Formats: sequence, structure tokens, C-alpha cells
Amino acid sequence: MALTTKFSYLTPYKFSLLLKECIKAKAIESCKRIHALMLTSSVNWNSFSLGSKLTGVYASCGDFGSAKLLFQETQSPSVFAYNWMISALTFHGHHEEALGYFTLLQESKNFCPNSYTFSSVLKACLGLMDVNVGKEVHSLICKMAYDVDVSVGNALIDMYCKCGHIWDARMTFDEMTKRDVASWTSMICGYFSAGKFEESVTLFERMRLEGVEPNDFTWNAMIAGYARRGDCDKAFMFFTRMREERLIPDLVTWNAMISGFVQSQRAGEAFKLFQDMLCSGIMPNQVTFTGLLPACGLIGSIHRGREIHGFICRMEMDVNAFVATALIDVYSKCGSMRDAWNVFNSISCKNIASWNAMIRCYGNNGMVDLSVELFLRMQDEGIQANEVTFTSILSSCSHGGLVDKGLGIFKLMKEQYGIEASKEHYSSVVDLLCRSGRLEEAYDTVKEMPIEATESIVGAFLNGCLVHERKDLAERMVEDVILKKPGGFVTLSNIYAAEGDWTQVENVRMLMKDKRVLKMAGSSSF
Repeated sequence: MALTTKFSYLTPYKFSLLLKECIKAKAIESCKRIHALMLTSSVNWNSFSLGSKLTGVYASCGDFGSAKLLFQETQSPSVFAYNWMISALTFHGHHEEALGYFTLLQESKNFCPNSYTFSSVLKACLGLMDVNVGKEVHSLICKMAYDVDVSVGNALIDMYCKCGHIWDARMTFDEMTKRDVASWTSMICGYFSAGKFEESVTLFERMRLEGVEPNDFTWNAMIAGYARRGDCDKAFMFFTRMREERLIPDLVTWNAMISGFVQSQRAGEAFKLFQDMLCSGIMPNQVTFTGLLPACGLIGSIHRGREIHGFICRMEMDVNAFVATALIDVYSKCGSMRDAWNVFNSISCKNIASWNAMIRCYGNNGMVDLSVELFLRMQDEGIQANEVTFTSILSSCSHGGLVDKGLGIFKLMKEQYGIEASKEHYSSVVDLLCRSGRLEEAYDTVKEMPIEATESIVGAFLNGCLVHERKDLAERMVEDVILKKPGGFVTLSNIYAAEGDWTQVENVRMLMKDKRVLKMAGSSSF
């Protein structure tokens, strides 16, 4: 009774203001105290939609148990309550439940969806990657004339683009009577994701002609799109233009640029970008280092690798499995097994990529027994091997001449793990057999494998025939396997060219001419 009297000055209006502040701050504890005061006072919960606002606070804080209970107990929940349930459930990945509340709203006779509702529901459709439900929502949007709302149009473009329906996105974009910078940026990102780079550039230039100035997000989208494509020169051109306009690239853009240059084998420029990023005041994150570290391996610089490793330690950054894997690869390529092992040992929660990196590290540096030992230890610890694991361990066995061990692992891969052998696995097995002189078995493996022989597989076999002087098997391979497949002459010519045997290359070309076989430029069936 005393508590009620003490806080009697809290009118429904003041409760409403307090709950709004709780929503802004995601203050669950303050919300619970206000909830308790509301229960002990005689406040009218329907006034100022207090019940709906309280539901919204709990939902926004992720306390769905309380939010659902309050929603059920609230008489005629407002559209505000529905919107918060849909939005919060979507944000936390409960997309099906979010659509369920949207259905309840449609069945309600008191309220109709608004623009906020539709934007949230479209995010739920995107979360489920269910473009069909998205199109049903789109139809309702048009029926209720919300298609003129820019935020709803942007949500439709985003949903269609990320679900891979680029033409539906473009139709929505073209039909919008008003567009803002987010509309253009979403469409540009969609084109990049769909691999339609020229359309992205055309749209970027067109938005400026229509008087819409690109913002930081638009520029970042252009730069990251080209960087991820591997077109570093165009990415850098847009990067320079952005900075000339006194706009600041964000960390995602710097990361995309650095990673793009590394993947394009341009290590020096990647290091320069990293230095520029630090000078601009942008601090790197784990993604930055995961993208940058392979550059050290490209140039074989253990000094650079250790410098970056030290920088990570000084930042007191949590070295996750991805950064650790990148460090292992650097030390492996630079021949420092001790450093690689120390990094591997320091990972508190190793993922399959970490194990694969260390297995590959030992194998590539001739420590085959340790590679196999680590593979067995991985099994003992209950880590499920994947295709990459077997590629690494089979390659190790091949380089170490462990024929029976390698063949046993190959059999284990199919029978115990249910992993179908890929061209990389077969290439390692053929190489393994050829290195040990078991050419007949290698020949049978190539003939019986369920995939088409690649140039690397055939090349490994022919090289084995050359080393062990089995010209008869080489000729059988050419007649029985290579020349019976489309593009076989091209494959044979490429194999000889790779080995620098230009006499044989010319012989194959003469044979192609005699048989009137045309080489298709830029294509191969192998």
C-alpha cells in the first residue's frame, strides 16, 4: 500500500515515457522495476498502450518469454506490440515465429500493418530465404498502397537482391516514385552480388546524374565489390576517388581492399594499404589479419609474419581459429615448424581449418609421420575430418612415399566418412602410386574413377611413366583415356607444354591437324 502511495505521481503518460526510454537503452532491469510498479499501482494498462509498450521493451531486450506472456494478456495489443514482436523475433533469428505474429496481425480486426511492419516482415522472409512468401507480402504491400513508401521499397529491394532475384529487385527499384541513397546502394550491392559489375557502375554514375550523392556506404559497396571480384585496379580507383571527396572508407572496405590485393598476389600493395589504414586511424580486426597474413607467405617473409603476429599480441586481440590458421600457414610456408606448432597449441577452441592447416604444414615440410600422427589425434579428439583434411593427408602420404598408409586413408575416407573422392583426392592417389612405381594400379585407378581425368591427374601418371620408363602404359593412357574424351588432344598438348617437351607438343598438334581436330580457344573439358 505504501509503495502504491509513494509512486502515485507516476501517471500513465509518465509510465509511457519511462518505457520509451527503456526501449531506447535496451534496459531490461529498469523495465522489470517499472513493470513491478505498474502491477502495484492502479494504472490503466490500456492507457497510452502501456501493455503494448511493455511487451515491446521485453521483446527488444530478447526476453521473449515475458514478451509473449504480456502479449497474450494485453487486451487488443496495438500495432506497436505486433511490430516489436515481429522485429525482435526476426533480429534474433526466429523468422517463422515472426511471420506467425504477422499472420495474427492480419487476422486482427482492430489494426492493420504499417510501413514498419512490412519492413520487418520482409527481413523475416529474407532470413528464411523464402522469396515466395516475400512476393505474397509484396502483393499485400501494393494492395495497401505502401509501395510508395521508400523504406518499404528499400526492404523489398534488399530481400529480392539477397535471395538472388535481381530482376524483381530492379523492377521494384524502377517502379519506386521516390528513391533515397539507400535505394541506390542496395541495388548496386545486389548487382555486385549477382556478378553484374557493369550494371553496378552504370547505376553508380546514374545516381549522381539524378542528383543523389553517394554516401560512405555506396562508395564502400563499389570498392568492396571490385576488390572481392579481384579487380584491384578498379577497386583502388574508386578508393582514391572516395578519399578525394573527403569521405572515410570503413573497416570493411579496408579489409576488402587488403584481401583483394593479397588474392591478386600483390603483397607489397597489400602491406602499403595496411600501413595507410593504421595512419588513417582505423584499427584492424581479426578479418584484417586473416586477409593480410597470407601476403607474408607469398613473399616468404617470416620477418613480416612475426611483426604482424607481435602486433596482434600487443593489441591483446583474441586470436580466433581463423587468425591462428592464417598464422600457421605463414609459418609453414616460411619453414618455421616450431612457430606454427606454438600457434596451433595456443588455440583454445580449434576448428577443422586449424587442424587441416597444421596437418598440411607438416606434410608440406616433409614431416609426414607427424602429419599422419596429427590426423590420427584429430580422430581421437572427435573432430570430423572433411574433404580438405583428406586432400592434405593424402598429399603428405604421397610426398612421403607412404603408399599403404595413403591407400588405407583413401579407403577410410569413402567407407567411414562417406566423403566422395574429388579430383584432388584422385590426383594425390595417382601421384602416390606413381611415385612408388605401382603404375599398373595407377592406370586402373584413372580408368575406373567416376570423374573425368584432369590434366593434373593425367600429368602425374605420364610423369610416373617417364620416371619408371613405362612408355607402354603412357601410350595406353593416351589411347584409352585421353583421346577418347572431348578435348583430349588439347589436354595432351597442355601436359607436354607444362613439362617443357615442345617436340611432343608439336607432334600432338600435327596429329590434331591430320585428324582435323580444332582447338577451342579458352576451353577444356578436363
